[in-house]
Formats: sequence, structure tokens, C-alpha cells
Amino acid sequence: HGAIPEAPVTYNVIGNINEWQVTIGETTYGGREEMADSTGIMDYGSLIYVALQRSKTAREAIKVMTTIANTYGYNSEGETFTICDPNEAWIMEMMGKGAGSKGVVWVALRIPDNAVCAHANQSRIGKFNMKDKKNVMYAKDVVSFAREKGYFNGVNKDFSFSLAYAPLDFGARRFCEARVWSYFNKFTDNGKDYLPYIEGKTNTPMPLFVKPKHKLSVQDVKDMMRDHYEGTPLDISNDFGAGPYKTPYRLSPLNFKVDGQEYFNERPISTQQSGFVFVAQMRAHKPDPIGGVLWFGVDDANMAVFTPVYCCATKVPVCYTRVDGADYITFSWNSAFWIFNWVSNMVYPRYDLMIGDVREAQKEMETTFNNAQEGIEEMAAKLLAKDKNAAVDFLTNYTNMTAQSTFDTWKQLGTFLIVKYNDGVVKRVKDGKFERNSIGQPAGVMRPGYPKEFLQEYVKQTGDRYLVK
Repeated sequence: HGAIPEAPVTYNVIGNINEWQVTIGETTYGGREEMADSTGIMDYGSLIYVALQRSKTAREAIKVMTTIANTYGYNSEGETFTICDPNEAWIMEMMGKGAGSKGVVWVALRIPDNAVCAHANQSRIGKFNMKDKKNVMYAKDVVSFAREKGYFNGVNKDFSFSLAYAPLDFGARRFCEARVWSYFNKFTDNGKDYLPYIEGKTNTPMPLFVKPKHKLSVQDVKDMMRDHYEGTPLDISNDFGAGPYKTPYRLSPLNFKVDGQEYFNERPISTQQSGFVFVAQMRAHKPDPIGGVLWFGVDDANMAVFTPVYCCATKVPVCYTRVDGADYITFSWNSAFWIFNWVSNMVYPRYDLMIGDVREAQKEMETTFNNAQEGIEEMAAKLLAKDKNAAVDFLTNYTNMTAQSTFDTWKQLGTFLIVKYNDGVVKRVKDGKFERNSIGQPAGVMRPGYPKEFLQEYVKQTGDRYLVK
């Protein structure tokens, strides 16, 4: 879209975290179409990575992003950013002012230390305290611009960013806010109170943030990224659409028509269309090179393994790069993206039958990394006290080793799954190895067939066509 002046100093960035443990993530919510500025230079991705290169704190990142967007124009639709450092977590929402405007309206709120927040492709900042300078930042014209455009005509205290700039529709409620509900439902006891909003029975929105019923671990957040509404009224694994093997996925598009009537598929947190996923860990009680960890995985979060990528790392694991020219349409046996997609696409059609094997390997690797973390960081701290470069090299090597180890394990898992479930039968396994009979030949196979519920529906649909007479 254009160019901006280079900064005199930039910081190490790997993935979505920098050497000061500043982390930025995002979801796109769109909002009012007429507010997009196609002539701007900075799109949301460029804003993220430029801000990471130039910021030591979350507050500084907010200033960098808003200043650059106002100066050079913002070439994206409405965006929600999560901007965090070891001490503070902020959520910022931003929109352009229309073609050729080179300006943005925005508001940023600090999330309290005892709370959790979620956003999922719908604007979530409603009313905010304009007098709270410590925890709230916003564009000077965020309200007046809405009045000028006719989006709002009340008094300032009643102004809601989301209502003015991103009015709620069915898709925003069911495809986006529902995923936030799932997060809040999991970690609080208030899910039943918020469900009517998701079901369209009330327009009272959920709070921007909530206090969880227990302190969340890093693993809690990783596991939540794998959610498909299991065990809730929105669970999609037990109806006809789940197929015989109860797959918690639906093919896109989200909406479809039958006999002139429009229907929809649920859109859970975890989706097969994900490219990558991360959970960022930032810790103020540790030195920056050690404190910041981007737990990173490729493909669907439900099928991924989160490996530790330290914020000081100066080399990206080869399997996470475009090795062998790998991209969205170029397969490579050396690419983690393609190996994880290879495995997950074997599992999707026979999910309930095969997911246990994935879970076993996934849990083993993540538990290993979690248990090793303290010892690895103690060693890094000792090195850091003597030589920062030695500590950086150590954590860079560890980042690359864990990624490669995960890649190798997943390739082995793929070959294991092909053998175990080939042609619809299941090979017998004991102590991690395929069984053989007394004369050394492969043991007899199991034939699970279709689940009882599916067979009952099958007969219901086909009547006596396949009845043995």
C-alpha cells in the first residue's frame, strides 16, 4: 500500500511477541463498511508487527499504532486488538473514517488483573468511562465522529463504541459472540445468564470482562482454544450434522439454504480453517528473554501441539518456515503446517474413533514441555547472569528443538494412524506397538462398523431396503 519512515531502533520480534514480552493478537469484526479506508497505507497486520518492533510496553504499542494509523491511513475494516505486556492487558478497537480520511476512531480499555476477557470477530467495547485516564484511552473524536455520521445522538455517558460503529446482527451474535460466551461459560458460573443474549432472546450484551471462578493456568487457555461447545446447549457433536463419528466440525460456508429457507452452522472457537494458534505467556517476575513465551501451534488448535517459542529467539524453527517453498497450495513433508493438516484431515471424517490417539500424543508432548519449563528457565537464568548472548542462544536452540521434536512426533503419528485405521478396520495395539500373532503375523483386525445411533437413523432413512429377508 505504500511506505513509512523506518524507526531509528527496532526490537526483536518472533511471531506475535517481541523481546520486551509485548504481545499483540487480533480479530476482525468489520463494522460499518463505509468507514473502511482503501487508500490508507497501514493494514491491521502491518500495524501489529510495526508496533511490536517499536514498543516496550502495551501502552506504548497503543500509542504507536494509533499515531501511525492517523498519520498514514488505516487500510482495514474494524479490528479488535489484544495488546499485552508482563504487567498489563489491554483491548483496543479501531476503525477508519472512510476512503481518503487518513484517520481512525478507537478506544482502548485495560483489563483488570483479576479478570479475563475474550473477543471473537465482533466489536465488544460498549460504554466506557471517559474520565478514567488510568485504564481508558480513546480518540478525541470517537463520539463526535459518530454524531457527525448519524450513528449516535445521545449524551457522552451513553455512548457505546460497538453499538455506534458495529451494530449487532445475527451472524455477529451467533458466530462471534457465542464463542466469547463459551469462554465465559467455561470459566465462570454465569454462562446460563448470558445464553439468552446468544440465543437472541435479549439484547443485553455480555460484559467485556469477567472474574473467573479460579486462576487460569497457561494450559487452561490452551485447552480452551480447542473448544467446540462440548457439553453446552450449543454442542454440535451429537446431532445429525456430526455424522456417524460425532465430529465437532461443520464445513463452510456457515449459512446454507434448503427449499428456500436459510439455515446456519455453529461456529465454535476451534475450527479446521485455522492457519496457526498461539497462547502468549508474559511474566514480570522474570527477565524479559526468559519471561516471554509464545506457545505456538500450526493448523487447528484442537489438533495442534503448543510448543514454546521464547521471545528472545533469533531463529525460527525450520518446520515453521516456508521450507521447500511450502505455502497454502504447495505441500511439503518438511512443513509442520502440512504435517499437522495431514493428520487432522485423516481424523476429521472418523473423529470419535481416532481423536483419542491424537489426544494421547498431544497431552504427552505438552506435559513434557510444561514439566521441563522450570528447569530450562533456571539454566537460562544462570547463563543470563554471565552472558546474555549465551542465554539467548540457549533459548533459541530450545525453541527450535521442541518444534522439531513435535514435528517428528506428528509425522510418526500420521504413519501410525494410517496403519491403525486403514480401510475402515482397526489394528490391535499393545504397549504402543501393533500386535502380532503366535507365528509373527499381524494380529486379526477389529471391525467397529458404524455407531448404534447412526445405524438406527440409517434404517429410519432407508426403511426395508437393506432388510435381510
